[in-house]
Amino acid sequence: MTNRIFAIGDIHGCHEKLHYLLRRIPADPDSDELIFIGDYIDRAVGGPEVVRCVLELCRSFRRVVCLCGNHESMLLNYLKGIDEDLYLANGGVATLKAYGIKSSDAMHERIARIPEEHMRFFKTLMPYYETERFIFVHAGLLPGRPLSSQSEYDMQWIRQEFIESRYHFGKRVVFGHTRLSEPLVAENKIGIDTGAVYGGKLTCVELPSIRFYQV
Repeated sequence: MTNRIFAIGDIHGCHEKLHYLLRRIPADPDSDELIFIGDYIDRAVGGPEVVRCVLELCRSFRRVVCLCGNHESMLLNYLKGIDEDLYLANGGVATLKAYGIKSSDAMHERIARIPEEHMRFFKTLMPYYETERFIFVHAGLLPGRPLSSQSEYDMQWIRQEFIESRYHFGKRVVFGHTRLSEPLVAENKIGIDTGAVYGGKLTCVELPSIRFYQV
């Protein structure tokens, strides 16, 4: 049975901060659970290194949960030729450069430049994760709507409508996506994106104790 949960906020290619953070958190690979809230890539060039690190953790920890952020969805769309300008305008250039992808590449060339294991990772990310006491999701949930009826778009993109709401989903929602100067702790939610890629800290919350670790 899982003793503790360690949820890590938006990394955005900051692989050095991730490595330092992992050294600080007292997670037991045999009994504790690691949850990544999404946005492993973009805005900084260390996205592929972050993915490699998370894949290594998947092999060494009993349980690692990896959620899908809007940036992973945008990358997958870009590789299909969908909403290319949206991805480029939202920091995708850093990830494309890191993988050696050029805008002039054909779609099959773009995909071929990303390691197969990384492509499997991006394609199998979960939209949300639920435990007995918490719901983990990248951006948040639409207030007043049951979890089973939430759209993946809202789970990856919603901001103020969720953050400013006092609606309680029956379980505390742990989320990232919206940059905060400090972790947000409210009765119905915990926000853990503290702007690592913008010079802020990379944050991990230990649950159920609600203890924070930052670098």
